[in-house]
Amino acid sequence: MVTFLLLLAIAGLIALLVYLWRPNRPSAPGHHHPHPAPGHAYPPPPQPAHDAPRDPFADTTHTQGDPRTLKAGDMLDFGSDRTWIRGSLRLTEGRFTWSEHFLEVEQGKRWISVQEDPGLELALWTGRPDLQLAPDAPTIDVDGSTFRLTERGSASYRSEGSTGHPAHGAMDYADYEGPGGRLLAFERFDHGPWEVSTGESVVPGTFTIYPGG
Repeated sequence: MVTFLLLLAIAGLIALLVYLWRPNRPSAPGHHHPHPAPGHAYPPPPQPAHDAPRDPFADTTHTQGDPRTLKAGDMLDFGSDRTWIRGSLRLTEGRFTWSEHFLEVEQGKRWISVQEDPGLELALWTGRPDLQLAPDAPTIDVDGSTFRLTERGSASYRSEGSTGHPAHGAMDYADYEGPGGRLLAFERFDHGPWEVSTGESVVPGTFTIYPGG
């Protein structure tokens, strides 16, 4: 009887040792605890990657930047031609506002007008001091084309940078349109003489904006 009890005790001891020696099994594949154990937190989820820095000169297939924010010191790239904005006029007529940005050119006078009416409208203008005209007719012939009056009015302006105009003032204008989208404009600043310019609409992709300092 004593021998039987001794053998039973030895067998139980061996079974306990085997159980303690066996390594723990990993959790079954695909099984996850619904909540972390007390004092333990799961790793945080990966954060979305930030946009990598981009070279502003790398893509010139579309107009870059917002033309409504153009200012003196900005650079414009018209394909192979590059120029800078020397100054701007901010014009207001009632609740309607628009801008004219004067470009650095070797001769003459050129500028870009930017307005929303209601969509964004851009036009590139060239001063025409050779035309001694006044907006006193519903149609005017210039360079072999007939231009028709579309709009006229008066506005106040604020000058920024180099524009050739005082810091503040008033202007009168008259706009004409011709065939093929050609434009004719008259402007008179502070009751001075009429200034004549011809222009054309500018579409996205015509130039690229590189903001100045």
